Formats: sequence, C-alpha cells, structure tokens
Amino acid sequence: MNGIPGDIDFSGLVVRRLGREDREMICAHREAMFLEAGGDPVTLTRMTEHFRPWLEPRLADGRYYGFALVDGGRPAAAIGLMSLDWPPHPAHPECDQRGYVLNVYVEPGFRRRGLASKLMRLAEAEFTRRGLGFAVLHATEAGRPVYAGLGWAATAEMAKVLG
Repeated sequence: MNGIPGDIDFSGLVVRRLGREDREMICAHREAMFLEAGGDPVTLTRMTEHFRPWLEPRLADGRYYGFALVDGGRPAAAIGLMSLDWPPHPAHPECDQRGYVLNVYVEPGFRRRGLASKLMRLAEAEFTRRGLGFAVLHATEAGRPVYAGLGWAATAEMAKVLG
C-alpha cells in the first residue's frame, strides 16, 4: 500500500496518498471545515481563492502530503501534513523540523466511525517514518476531543492578526 501501515483498519475504504489530483477536494474540505467551525462564508471563499494557488506547487513537490480515504471513488475523509522547518526546541532539542497536521476532514456521511482518529494514527506513523518526533496542529472545538483522546496536548500558543 505504498508505505501505508497495515495495522489500521479503515473498514473497506481505500487509503491512498494525496496527489495533485486532490487539489479541489482539499480546498473543498478546508472550506467546509472552517465553515462548520463558524467561519464567515465570504471570507472563506476569499481564503480558498488564495489557498488553491498556494497548494498547487506544494502538492506537486511533496511539501504538502497526506492521505485520502475513498469509498467507491468518492472521498470519505482526508488529512493534510507538512514538515515545517523549526529551530531545535525543548520539545525536539535535536531536530530542526516538526510535523504539522492540517485540513483533517471527514465527510458528514462518514462521521462517527473513528476515521479522524485513524487518520491521525496514520499521520503519526508518517511523521515517524520521516524522522519527525514532534508534531503540532490547530484544533477546532469539534476536533479537540479526538486529538486529546490520542494523547495530543494543548499548548501555550497565542496568536494575533496584524495589520
């Protein structure tokens, strides 16, 4: 299965690595995720207009990678991953990169089956395969319990929109 761990049961769904052909699915999932989290539809449309050209070269060269779960040719869920340059840090004192999880999305008809948790286990295995021992993500309220249940802890990160 192209380096995909076989110990995770995806209940008949096909697991495959993301590719350039997934650009529109990723854009749609990202916009739906933020919309479900209470985002403004006008702002999200504008975000997607800028995200799409940002994503294209990153899918092409592998800077954006991840997995899709497919049921009969239609997407059921997906997860995006990146390896970020980051200075050595107390959480990873010998490594100059960290994993980043983004755009975790499960289509409404496939929810409540544990797919997000299974995708996260797959992401953790992929980060380990790539030599990354530390990863971060930004969680929606809906995602927090899923991630916490897998041992992910809240951090002290803060943010500010400038300008």
